[in-house]
Amino acid sequence: MGKLVTVGTDIFDHFIREEGYYVDKTELIYELVANPHNRVSLFTRPRRFGKTLTLTMMESFFDVRRDSQEVFAGSKIIANHPDFCREWMNQYPVLFLSLKDAEGRTFDLAYSKLKTVISDVCIKHSYLGTSSLVTKEDAETFRRLKAGKGEKADVLNSLNTIMRMMKAVYDKPAILLIDEYDVPLAKAEATQNKEFFTQMLDVIRGMMSISLKMNEYLKFAVITGCLRISKESIFPGVSDFACYSVTSPEFSQYFGFTRDEVARMLDTFGIPDKMNQICERYEGYVFGNTEVFCPWDVANYVSAVLKNKETKPKNYWADTSSNTILNDFVNHSKIDASEKFETLLNGGTITEDISEELTYDHLADSEKNLWSVLLMTGYVSKENKEDEGKRVKLRIPNAEIADLFKNAVVDHFERTLDAEDANAFMTAMWNEDEQAASDMLTKILWNSISYFNYGEEYYHGILHGIFTAMGFSLEFIDEDGLGRLDLRVRDRRNRTYLLLEFKRSGREEDLEVDCDEAIKQVFTKGYDKVKLEGYEKKLIYGIAFYAKNAKVKCAQ
Repeated sequence: MGKLVTVGTDIFDHFIREEGYYVDKTELIYELVANPHNRVSLFTRPRRFGKTLTLTMMESFFDVRRDSQEVFAGSKIIANHPDFCREWMNQYPVLFLSLKDAEGRTFDLAYSKLKTVISDVCIKHSYLGTSSLVTKEDAETFRRLKAGKGEKADVLNSLNTIMRMMKAVYDKPAILLIDEYDVPLAKAEATQNKEFFTQMLDVIRGMMSISLKMNEYLKFAVITGCLRISKESIFPGVSDFACYSVTSPEFSQYFGFTRDEVARMLDTFGIPDKMNQICERYEGYVFGNTEVFCPWDVANYVSAVLKNKETKPKNYWADTSSNTILNDFVNHSKIDASEKFETLLNGGTITEDISEELTYDHLADSEKNLWSVLLMTGYVSKENKEDEGKRVKLRIPNAEIADLFKNAVVDHFERTLDAEDANAFMTAMWNEDEQAASDMLTKILWNSISYFNYGEEYYHGILHGIFTAMGFSLEFIDEDGLGRLDLRVRDRRNRTYLLLEFKRSGREEDLEVDCDEAIKQVFTKGYDKVKLEGYEKKLIYGIAFYAKNAKVKCAQ
């Protein structure tokens, strides 16, 4: 189904008609309806894992106002379940809405956007307002909602009103599809304005309760979001409610691409040699009992490679959000998870109690809640397919997310670096006090979070953070083709500059020898011959690291 790699299109009919390459997930419809047939099903997944495309696929399949034979031609659901398709395809009125745009910095703005979302839905179903089969009262309410002038009671009852009108017109209950149901709450909570959050919670809870609880006009509902918010918080009194989260084995293969699906995609486009790069960068998520890739990453990378074969994998998923959840955890004032972050960043696992039901206003109340949020939103993943209970072994899924963690940790270090420690280190360096510089640098290392097994990048990041925090100008310069000096630091005010060469020691007892080797390299490579116009003093240092210990020596 499709010959092109289409990125950013999440309306199923458009996607198929544009000949987008579709990884067939259509059998989700059959399994959802023919087997459990829950009255309300909630799917929670991280962003960019195909939630919206899945719901628009369902809308296309069920909507009585469409003829979807063409767009589903050749799909698995048509091929494997023809009787089901004859019974269900295009047989029911469908009410679809997305709440991803119902957000703002204030309640008034967010509520206004919510009314706009409802108005757009009414415009889409304008035929309901002119039908002679609906009541005058519903037609009048519909007119107000369509014009964006509904009272609060109209808004809270809006979905129920529209479904009642659909039932009157088609003599069939409606299928309700709600995408990104928790975005208004997430955005409200992010403002840290409790009154705003409480007001938005009342509105969303009211809409959900009225439209889902004992509603004779509802056939069934499918809802998507990032987090499973406590049922009693959002869905009070809703019966036959089922949630399928990242820990649930049911339907786990329908969000994200499996390895076989990615391999077929690469074969289709003639680039099977890119499989290793994709696996390293984008694989590693475990949903339920299925290992998957992030579809957004794979599609973007394949699209880029088809334009330029030499394209390297990028952090596509990371660029779609501010990653505030991860940053909030790293910077949490009352939770110190430094050792756990170190373990994760260095490829290890941690075991944590996970809460499946959360409330947005209490996400940061405990470390348990925060690890739960990181799992649900894709920043960590299950290690084992078998983990289904509350105690789960966690790891960073892939290189892309590891970079996010590293950047968050480095940013946290630079912002929380003790100014007195940094100043003492720099004073010792300018004064050629080797012992004081060694002691202060070791202290700073012990207060940091290591990443990538104390690799050179980690040590460079630490020193970069110290110098930039103190306002010094840094330079990484190739010297006359002889190689690259690790770092040059200028103190313009005192007309002094430092030449620094680093070594990573294999043992703590090798620190001093490696410092001498670093200094020797500065001279043998000719880095010492560099002269900066206007600067009167040059200091040459060798710095050796082992784990969180440092030795600093100045050339005599």
